[in-house]
Amino acid sequence: MKIVRDPQGPALAVEAEPHERGSVVTIGAFDGVHLGHRAVLRLVRELADARGLRAALVTFDRHPAEIVRPESAPKLLTTLDHRLELLDGTGLLDQCVVLTFDEQRSHESAEEFVREVLVGVLHARLVVVGADFHFGHRRGGNVALLDAMGADLGFEVLGLGLVAPQTGSIPYSSTRVRELLGEGDVEGAAEVLGRPHELRGLLADNRLFVPERMCVPAEALYLGTVTEGERPERPVTISIGTPIATAIPTAIPAATGPSDRVEIVTVRTGTIMGAPGIVRLHTRIGGTEAAGGR
Repeated sequence: MKIVRDPQGPALAVEAEPHERGSVVTIGAFDGVHLGHRAVLRLVRELADARGLRAALVTFDRHPAEIVRPESAPKLLTTLDHRLELLDGTGLLDQCVVLTFDEQRSHESAEEFVREVLVGVLHARLVVVGADFHFGHRRGGNVALLDAMGADLGFEVLGLGLVAPQTGSIPYSSTRVRELLGEGDVEGAAEVLGRPHELRGLLADNRLFVPERMCVPAEALYLGTVTEGERPERPVTISIGTPIATAIPTAIPAATGPSDRVEIVTVRTGTIMGAPGIVRLHTRIGGTEAAGGR
């Protein structure tokens, strides 16, 4: 997957090198790259192969809500680098265009976005989005606008409903993952994600420091794994909400020693010295009362 970043804007069309026959394009934050996202990407891949086109995704360097409504912006399931790693790992995309979402981009009209990015950069021939998809300044763009512009600019539009595990069940969504994590249900979150939820940050003295904008599960004790730098992944007990040293001992499996325990600490800013670390949460073993009563 070729990744094209747009820190400035003007060079994007030159760097993108769109397929001479055009692209099948989908658009979105794709936070978490959950099973619903992957189903959409598989469809984009199939449609692109059937038409001899490139499979492409347009996403953003941050969640748009961080700019347009920061007071209610959702916590993130994945950092940008992690998201791109997951997207690349699907093997379904030829190209991912990452747009800087700043104040200027937030005031871009839907029509400008279509002409500049979908047509100008990716030579879109088919655009695949959710049926309730909105985009552009004040969410002025939708599937109906895409349909109308596509008729003039040479692309078709496919609006999709939400993907669910089975008929009548709760659809896959990033919001659903956040809800489950908020309840401490990391196993339920893993069923939507298709993998354990993970937190990435800097590891020092058995504490993983993660940015506060990330989605951290409810305060509790969990079993999972940790990877520090290039070292092998190993099982650990994970504490969220209280220093692990003060947790009730009986809540922690006897097989784990002090070096096999990790405390999650959220930080806003500041310099943290430590090695890159990844914690994956597999199952909850105690509530907040087991983690010191918080």
